[in-house]
Amino acid sequence: MSIQPQPRPKLSFWEIWNMSFGFLGIQFGFALQNANVSRIFETLGANVDTIPILWLAAPVTGLVIQPIVGYFSDRTWTRLGRRRPYFLWGAIFASAALVIMPNSPFLWVAAGMLWILDASINISMEPFRAYVGDMLPSEQRTKGFAMQSFFIGTGAVVASALPWMMTNLLGIANTAPEGMIPPSVKWSFYIGAAVFFLAVLWTVFRSREYSPDELEAFEDYENAQLKDAEEVKRDIPIKAGEGQKKINFGYLFTFLGIVATAAIYLGQQDVELYIISAGLTVLGIISLIAGLLQRAGKTEQGLVVVVHDFLTMPKTMIQLSVVQFFTWFALFAMWIYTTSAVTSHVYGTSDPTSLLYNEGADWVGILFAIYNGFAAIIAFTLAPMAKASSRKVVHAIALTAGGLSLISIYFIPSPNLLILPMIGVGLAWASILAMPYAILAGSLPAKKMGLYMGIFNFFIVIPQIIAASMLGFITRNWFNGETIFSLMLGGAAMLIAASSMLFVDDVDEVNESVLP
Repeated sequence: MSIQPQPRPKLSFWEIWNMSFGFLGIQFGFALQNANVSRIFETLGANVDTIPILWLAAPVTGLVIQPIVGYFSDRTWTRLGRRRPYFLWGAIFASAALVIMPNSPFLWVAAGMLWILDASINISMEPFRAYVGDMLPSEQRTKGFAMQSFFIGTGAVVASALPWMMTNLLGIANTAPEGMIPPSVKWSFYIGAAVFFLAVLWTVFRSREYSPDELEAFEDYENAQLKDAEEVKRDIPIKAGEGQKKINFGYLFTFLGIVATAAIYLGQQDVELYIISAGLTVLGIISLIAGLLQRAGKTEQGLVVVVHDFLTMPKTMIQLSVVQFFTWFALFAMWIYTTSAVTSHVYGTSDPTSLLYNEGADWVGILFAIYNGFAAIIAFTLAPMAKASSRKVVHAIALTAGGLSLISIYFIPSPNLLILPMIGVGLAWASILAMPYAILAGSLPAKKMGLYMGIFNFFIVIPQIIAASMLGFITRNWFNGETIFSLMLGGAAMLIAASSMLFVDDVDEVNESVLP
């Protein structure tokens, strides 16, 4: 039954809290993985040089899983709605993987569990982004994504500290015989599994979803308020018999991938660079297949739909993709090089067996907890700040603070003073998790909210893959192994992201109402 166009209802603070609470569990899974999986791999016999390859599981899995989940969740409707079934099933499999991983008897089992854990987390996480776009009007979306930022920061601080808490507060051993995972790590993963499942379960049963007819009525109303709805929320149909643009795109990127592979081989460059050339080739082949399927009239094929929507993204999404690319390149540089940069540049040692190095590495863990904790606190101020200025101005300021903070580490001589740049990084992190999604959601057609949120993840994953491929080469050959300069390069990338933010069109921004 058709419903008349009407505004999307506002939700209360506690309704937004309930619909976002599951992110606490998701972040428990991510934080435990980020803090402990390398330790598990090394314990089971992984060589240090192979760990980065094993870690490619996370971005590659997200690259594949998120658009697939988005595509299907847009087309799902059950008694639990269309997003919540994915929350639930992702939580079940992720919780199981968290229990199994620290009990892995062999390295290949742990590596397999990492893939399963990442896939399951992505199944739960991707629809959460679309869920905010489904449920909240434009003036509340910053609140919704800021609430997610709060739970992400809170979960990261608590989950990262769990092994320490197990040992220092409960007296559980943090050592084990060779080839065995310490009990403190095992119990941390068990707790993480329980929190993941229960937090997601809270959202599943304490929140609701609008029906497809209601969502269509909301979008009709919102489109009528926009100056150029056809452009900013366009949904270009896929025409059977066409597809030449996709075929041409496919030929181009396949050719570039082959040429890049040959150049890397003939130039005897680092093998990590093959990741980029292989990625270009795979992207070209996928686009070529999609174009041929469309030409054959198979316009409902999921691959055709994903490639088509990728190539016809709304203007705001294209603008945000530039911001996201440089932002997440910077974040990846920070995550992989802060320990090395701080220990060598501030503590003056690069010997991982020395007491001074381990003191520095431990302090980096505290610094990361500080930026996550500050992000959780500052998240609640994002909506009032956006009301006072605009969402894109707030995000540009936050990214500027983050970029300058990363660069400033070079000039700081004292470990204690490193807390100051972490405040700037925390502000940037809170905004990164909220503002781009709040701006993006207003430019997307409701019936493709999940798919476009999944495609948007490309611009988080691809820069991380490129960074993983290039930063080692750049650090060795341009910076003579001085990782502090790689960290500063990350800061410069974040400043580029901040300046790019000024060119983004926030097409449906309205005044934000302040959180109660």
